[in-house]
Amino acid sequence: MTARIAVLASGRGSNLQAIIDAIAAGTLDAEVIGVLSDKPDASALLKVAPERRWARSPKAFADRAAFDAALGDALAGFAPDWIVCAGYMRILGEAFVQRFAGRLINIHPSLLPKYKGLHTHARALEAGDAEAGASVHFVVPDLDAGTVLAQAHVPVQAGDTPEALAQRVLAVEHPLLIASLRWLVAGRVAERHGQLQVDGHPLFSPLRLDCAGELNA
Repeated sequence: MTARIAVLASGRGSNLQAIIDAIAAGTLDAEVIGVLSDKPDASALLKVAPERRWARSPKAFADRAAFDAALGDALAGFAPDWIVCAGYMRILGEAFVQRFAGRLINIHPSLLPKYKGLHTHARALEAGDAEAGASVHFVVPDLDAGTVLAQAHVPVQAGDTPEALAQRVLAVEHPLLIASLRWLVAGRVAERHGQLQVDGHPLFSPLRLDCAGELNA
């Protein structure tokens, strides 16, 4: 059965475009049934038909909980199988996360658990790390703290700037996200009580993206 994917995005939607391209190419058995944003002018919204868009400014709501409730109701209306946070720049509240627990994933530009939050590339360079990368993880109420499903590793090069490193990491984010979604929609990978499971068996380290764009244990 074709998986129904909803995407939360705040910006231009490059990861959303990667999902759309993979679906069009026949390499991801899914449909993007909704794109939701906290930025009514986000370019990501333009990548789907108007009836598949939802966007509101948080400033129009009394508080964070009210915005999250409206976002959650709109999201539930699309009836997604999976929800992908792809460049969504707001922290999701606990009630929202619990409402969609187990089917909410995020892509983050670091090798978690290192460098949760912002400025990940500058922090990796300041620490003298030999490699950086990206992680796909299940979302929990604590920021960037959910079980990591898969990672892609990128060597840090001599003379790297945060901007240069960010571009190389972005290049692996797209195939990492698509490969992760293929495993998810096929039912091969799941999270149970903080434990990653692959084909019904526990896995104690994240899947890793290889040079061919495939995930390996």
